[in-house]
Amino acid sequence: MQRREFIGLVGGAAAWPVVARAQSFPARPVRIIVPFAPAGGTDILARLLGQWLSERIGQPFIIENRPGANTNVGTEAVVKADPDGYTLLLVDPSPATNVTLYENLNFNFIRDIAPVTGLIRQPLVMVVNSSFPAKTVPEFIALAKVNPDKINMASAGLGNVTQLAGELFKTMTGVNMTNVPYRGSGPALTDLLAGQVQVMFSSMPASIEYIKAGSLRALAVTTAMRSEALPDIPTVSEYVPGYEASSWYGVGVPKNTPVEIIEKLNKEINAALADPKMVVRLAVIGGGIVFQGSPADYGKLISDETVKWAKVIKAANIKIE
Repeated sequence: MQRREFIGLVGGAAAWPVVARAQSFPARPVRIIVPFAPAGGTDILARLLGQWLSERIGQPFIIENRPGANTNVGTEAVVKADPDGYTLLLVDPSPATNVTLYENLNFNFIRDIAPVTGLIRQPLVMVVNSSFPAKTVPEFIALAKVNPDKINMASAGLGNVTQLAGELFKTMTGVNMTNVPYRGSGPALTDLLAGQVQVMFSSMPASIEYIKAGSLRALAVTTAMRSEALPDIPTVSEYVPGYEASSWYGVGVPKNTPVEIIEKLNKEINAALADPKMVVRLAVIGGGIVFQGSPADYGKLISDETVKWAKVIKAANIKIE
């Protein structure tokens, strides 16, 4: 055998375990860690994705809720998990803000979580209880200015994007509201429906059914353009020029997860996002801009959002011990 042929055979043999590992993955159930309580937007999206992947791949994708500390509890569980592709993290903007909010985290999100892919980017919705007197953003601003600090604003956690969108609104309108943090959007919306709090900058998946049912009143969406899911609802920027905020979702895995497994997950999840049936399901919960990008594309989004919200957090002087 010629030396070149021998080297080629050796090189090919060395690649066999890598190829086999990717082809056989997953060989058992996969966990998707959702770092929020059930019923919120992140949880709803995870269950849609998990069901699609289970049907597509033939292995269960099990949703495990790990709420607490503005997603740090669930994120740390994934950081500490074996890097074998069997533990996924459903990511929202919180990790991009926590790096500024917390001084002593036990992990570094960008270093310790490998991006797989982005999922969707959606507007938040400024919603009030149906009995709340303000029916438009200008009416809300006027009411808040004559009742400083008397309007309670629910959020899905201290420093969560649902709070930060409200903090940006406060800064740009000059109103004062009291943030009331919850352990996820589900419990926050429960109290908003009951009238215990007055307003929330909620994720679209968590609130859209309440809006359609008339239980909550949508005053505005937070993106620069109106949402196809709620085309008659104005944007905040129509009344507050320059205002923009959005919630985005993606999937991450522990660092050192084999590249071939990350690539396979990326391929399958992007296939889910391209499936017409999934598109319809996403539209029902508010739709949004679908990513279908590479791990590097998603990593850049996380980096850009980290810079953006750091400015808001510092301006609002939000600190978490």
